[in-house]
Amino acid sequence: MHVFWSALVALALVAPQTPDIHFVPTTNDVADAMLRLAHVTSDDVVYDLGSGEGAIVLRAADKFGARGVGIEIDPKLVKTANERARKRGLAGKVTFIQGDLFKADISQATVVTLYLSGSINRRLAPKLMAELKPGARVVSHRFDMYDWRPDSHAKAGGRDVFLWTIK
Repeated sequence: MHVFWSALVALALVAPQTPDIHFVPTTNDVADAMLRLAHVTSDDVVYDLGSGEGAIVLRAADKFGARGVGIEIDPKLVKTANERARKRGLAGKVTFIQGDLFKADISQATVVTLYLSGSINRRLAPKLMAELKPGARVVSHRFDMYDWRPDSHAKAGGRDVFLWTIK
């Protein structure tokens, strides 16, 4: 397990970059819907790509018992997310690192959560297919994956939530 977390910390040593999109927080009702749709349990490792202040990863750990990793390009948001984890007593279950979601190693994820954009989802699809193991779930708030047909779809707070399972 130490190798896993050490590799994640190594990603934190990434030079600052400009985000492709701006941070918009995910509400608790939408985060819960995403995690329920993905059937998250304590056996899961949830990666949130573009994790912002960490709401989804913190929710996955706190409410569903999962371990979690947030990948975020903005160092201020990473700092905020790590502080929130520490204050909630979840720092041993989750970590937030500054890095480029296109370069991060996501191969340990059993669930990947996204609230990005349609164009970024499209660019990310080949990475998800190449790095995730069969059975891993991908759940996206609001934006689909274009030509990927979702396994399931739900509504939360008037927003669409999509789920795909890697074959």
